[in-house]
Amino acid sequence: MAERVLVVGGGGREHALAWKLAQSPQVQQVLVAPGNAGTASCGKISNSEVSVSNHSILAQFCKDHHVGLVVVGPEVPLAAGIVDDLTAAGVPCFGPSAKAAQLEASKSFSKAFMDRHGIPTARYGSFTDPEQACNYIRTADFPALVVKASGLAAGKGVIVARDQDEACRAVMDIMKDRAFGSAGEEVVVEELLEGEEVSCLCFSDGHSVAPMPPAQDHKRLQDGDQGPNTGGMGAYCPTPQVSQELLQQIRESVLQKTVDGMREEGTPYVGVLYAGLMLTNQGPKVLEFNCRFGDPECQVLLPLLQSDLYEAILNTMSGKLASSAPVWHQDSSAVTVVMASAGYPGSYQKGVQITGLTQLQDLGLQVFHAGTALKEGSVVSSGGRVLTVTAVRSSLETALQAANRGVAAIGFPGAVYRRDIGHRATAHLNQHRGLTYKDSGVDIAAGNRLVDMIKPLAKATSRPGCNAELGGFAGLFDLKAAGFVDPILVSGTDGVGTKLKIAQACGQHDGLGQDLVAMCVNDVLAQGAEPLFFLDYFSCGKLDVDVAASVVGGIAKACEKAGCALLGGETAEMPGVYAPGEYDLAGFCVGAVERGALLPRLGDIAEGDLLIGVASSGVHSNGFSLVRKVLEKVNLGYSSTAAFSTTGQTVGEVLLTPTKIYSRLLLPILRSGAVKAFAHITGGGLLENIPRVMPQELAVDLDASRWSIPAVFSWLHHEGGLSEEEMARTFNCGLGAVLVVAPVDAQRVLRQLQAHEEAWIVGSLAHKQPGELDRKCNDKHPELSPEQTNKVGSVTPRKRTRVGVLISGTGTNLQALIEQAKRPSSSAEIVVVISNRPGVQGLKRASLAGIQTRVVDHKLYGSRAEFDATIDRVLEEFGVEMVCLAGFMRILTGTFVKKWNGKLLNIHPSLLPSFKGVNAQKQALQAGVRVAGCTVHFVAEEVDAGAIIVQEAVPVMGGDTEESLSDRIREAEHRAFPAALELVASGAVRLGEDGHIVWTSNSQS
Repeated sequence: MAERVLVVGGGGREHALAWKLAQSPQVQQVLVAPGNAGTASCGKISNSEVSVSNHSILAQFCKDHHVGLVVVGPEVPLAAGIVDDLTAAGVPCFGPSAKAAQLEASKSFSKAFMDRHGIPTARYGSFTDPEQACNYIRTADFPALVVKASGLAAGKGVIVARDQDEACRAVMDIMKDRAFGSAGEEVVVEELLEGEEVSCLCFSDGHSVAPMPPAQDHKRLQDGDQGPNTGGMGAYCPTPQVSQELLQQIRESVLQKTVDGMREEGTPYVGVLYAGLMLTNQGPKVLEFNCRFGDPECQVLLPLLQSDLYEAILNTMSGKLASSAPVWHQDSSAVTVVMASAGYPGSYQKGVQITGLTQLQDLGLQVFHAGTALKEGSVVSSGGRVLTVTAVRSSLETALQAANRGVAAIGFPGAVYRRDIGHRATAHLNQHRGLTYKDSGVDIAAGNRLVDMIKPLAKATSRPGCNAELGGFAGLFDLKAAGFVDPILVSGTDGVGTKLKIAQACGQHDGLGQDLVAMCVNDVLAQGAEPLFFLDYFSCGKLDVDVAASVVGGIAKACEKAGCALLGGETAEMPGVYAPGEYDLAGFCVGAVERGALLPRLGDIAEGDLLIGVASSGVHSNGFSLVRKVLEKVNLGYSSTAAFSTTGQTVGEVLLTPTKIYSRLLLPILRSGAVKAFAHITGGGLLENIPRVMPQELAVDLDASRWSIPAVFSWLHHEGGLSEEEMARTFNCGLGAVLVVAPVDAQRVLRQLQAHEEAWIVGSLAHKQPGELDRKCNDKHPELSPEQTNKVGSVTPRKRTRVGVLISGTGTNLQALIEQAKRPSSSAEIVVVISNRPGVQGLKRASLAGIQTRVVDHKLYGSRAEFDATIDRVLEEFGVEMVCLAGFMRILTGTFVKKWNGKLLNIHPSLLPSFKGVNAQKQALQAGVRVAGCTVHFVAEEVDAGAIIVQEAVPVMGGDTEESLSDRIREAEHRAFPAALELVASGAVRLGEDGHIVWTSNSQS
C-alpha cells in the first residue's frame, strides 16, 4: 500500500525532498509543513498547516492522517527532539535523535567528540568568557581567527576574521551583543585552515555509511566569493577536487569514524550526516558537522540520486545500508543557483511578484522554491533565499550555463544571484595545463565550423552585382552590374531589441533572422531604395554553433525574400560580456535608388493626399520591453496558450511571429512613381513614424476604424492598462507600412497591394491648424477599446486629483499608492510626499518615482499647531487637493483635520470600528476573532472614527502571531489603500455633510 509521507520544513531543501519522494511508486502523497508556493499543490505534493513545533499535536496528526513516515529537513526540530518524540509515539521519523544532533547543535560538543575519537579537525578552544576567548586569540601559536557561535545560528554563526582585532570584535559581537542570540552563549575559536572547502554527506544507519557524491557550497553573496556570508548561494556536484581515493579516505577517517564513535558513546547516529571539510596539505579536516541535508547541497544531490529516496530512507532506518546502498547517476553534473531577495542577507522586501517559472520546465530545469508564497494566484517572495534553479547536464560547464539561462528566464525584480557557481572546480581542472585562446572563452574552431555551415546559405543569396562568397576581408558590390545609372546609396542599421529575450527563453532562434533583415530592409525601402546587400553582427559570451547557425540561417533566408545578398558578417565571442545563453544581433543593409526616384518627395505631398496602410504580421520587433512588462504583470509564461491566438498558439509563438519584409511587394509600386512617401512603422509606432516623411505644414488624420487591429494589440491594451496614446507611440497597431499617394492613384495602388497583402485606405493629410499636432485620429474601433473612442494618435487628458502623502518611515503603503497613481487610468496624481523624519526610506521611494519630497521635522517646532500649519503651507504650495496618511506617526490637530475634512484619508490595520488605536493585531488575537483586516477611512477628530471608504477582510489562522497576521494585513492594505485613493480622487466617493459616505455616479472616467 502506498504511503503518505510528511516532510518538515519550508525551504528549497524540503521542496527537493518532497520532489524526490513523490517520484517513488510507493508514495501516495507528500505533505510539507509548512511548505512554500512550490509545494502548495504540485501532483502528489501539497502543504499542511499542522504545527511542527508541538510534537504531541504532530504525532496525533500523523496518526489521524495515516502518515507512515516523517522526514525532517532543518536542524532546529532535530535538536529539539522531534525524532525522539515521534518515534516514542509510534510515528516513524527519519533523522538523528536529539543527542546525536548535538554534532551540529553544539560546536563545543562536536569539537570535543572529534578530539576523543581522533577525527582530523582544526585546533581550537571553547569559551564562555569573552575575555578568555580574546586572550586565546592573541596568544595561540597558530592563526586563531575563526570564531563560531557554539549553538545553532541558521548556518550564519561563523566569522572568518582577517586579523586578531577582528576576531576579538567577533567574539564581543557574539557573546556580549548577542548577534546570534542564545547560540552565542559559548563560542569556539578555531585555527584558520587553508585549502579547498567541500561538503561530504552520507546516509548512516548507525553502523554503516553510504557516502553521497561530494558537493561544494558557495557561501559568499557575490561572484568571486565576495560579499557577506549567507546561508548558501548555490552548489554543484560532484566536485572534481575529491578523487575516488580521497573520498574513500574521507569515508574511513571521518564519516565511518564519526558513526562508530557515536555508537560507542551510546548514541547511534541514524539519518544524514554532513561533514564540512577543508582539503588541507595535511589531508581533509572537519570544519563542522551538520545532522541533515545541506541547503542548497540537497538541491544538487537528489537530482543525481538514481535510487528511490523513499526506499533509501527505509533501508537506512532498518539498518540495511551495507547490503542496499543507494545508487547515483554517473557521468552527470548538477548545478543549482540560488535567487535571493534584494538586500539579503540583511533586510529585504517581501511580496515581490515572480514570473516566468513555467518556462523552466521546457528548458529541462527544476525550480525548487524556498522563500515563496502564493498571493492571489501569483508566486511572491516571502524570504531571503527565494528560489533555486537546478540543472543536470553531462558536464559542469553545460549545467552551469543551463542553470544561468533558467535564472535569466525568471522575472524576479531586484533578484540577487551568482553566475559563477563551480568556478573553483573549473580552476582546479585547468590549473595543470597551459592556457589557450579557448580557455579564455573564445573557440576559434567553433567559429570556423559556423562559417562552414553558413557559407552555402549565403551563396544562395547571390544576385546581380555580387557573388555572395564568405571568407574575404570585405564584400564587393558592382552597381553597374545591378543596372543602376545614377544611383544614390542608402544605408540602414538596426537590431531586434528585447524580442531577443523571448526567443532565447523559448529556444526559437530562426525567426530572429527575418526580424533583423526586415527592420533594416524596410528602413532602406522607405527612401525608395532597392536593398542590395546585407551584413550581420552576432555577438555572444560563448558561441553555441547550433544556435548561431539557426539565427544566421534565418538571416540568409530573409535576404532571399528581400532580394538582397548576404555579403558578410561578424561573429564576436566575448566572454564575460554576456550571460550564458545570451547573444545580441545587429544588421546593416545597403541599398540604392536612382537619383530622381528618391523618397519622400516632400514637394509633391499635398493636402488631400491619402494614406494607405499595409498590414503588419503582429508586434514586429518594437516595444518588446513593454510587452514583457505586461506579461510579467499578468504572470503569463511564454509557453501558455495565448488568449489572443485563434489557432491555439502559445504566447511565445505569437510574439515571435517574424516581422514582414515589404521589398518584393512594394518595389514595383514605388518604381511606378505613384507613391510620394513611405513610412516604415517601427520604433515610435504610428505617432512618431508617419510625421517623419511629412512636410511641416501638414497633419495626419488617421481613422482607426478602417483597418483590422490584431488581437495581440487589444490584449496588450487591456491587460497592460495602456492608454491609446501609449499604444500608438509604441506599437504599429496592425500597420507595418504607410504609403502617401494622390487620390487619383489610391485605388490602383490599393488593388496592387491587396492582390498580395491586406491593405486599407486609413486616412488623409490636411493643413495643420495653429498649435495642432502632427497627427490626429478619430472614430471608434471596438477591438482596441470596447468602451472608449479609439483615438490612436491623441487622447483627451483626464483631470487628475493632486494628492499629497504624509509619511514617517519606510512607506510600504506609499509604494502601493505610487504604483496606482502611475496607471494611465488613475484619477490621482501624487505631487508631493512629506515626512516628519529626515532620511527615511519612504522619501527615497518617492524620489525614485520622480515625486517631489519635503521634510518637516516635528522636533523643530514648539507646538503641534505650529507643525501642522507648516505641513498645511507645503500642501498649499503644491496645490494639493487630497491628503493620504501612509504610516504618518503624528496626531494631527483638530484645526488641520477640520480644514481637510473629506479630503484626508488614513488606513488602520483592523476592521473598524473594532480594535481602534495601537496594537490592533494584538487586540484581535487576544479577542480570539476569526477575521481581522484593514480599513481606509476619512480622518475625523476622534481617532479611527471617520467614515469608512474601503475595508478588506483577512482571516486569522490557527498559528498566527502578531508578526504573521501583520504581514498578511499589510498585503491587504496595499490593495485597499490604492482602491480608496481611486474612489475619492475620481469623485466616486465623497464625504457628505452629515459625515457619512456618499456614492456618486458622475465620477471621472
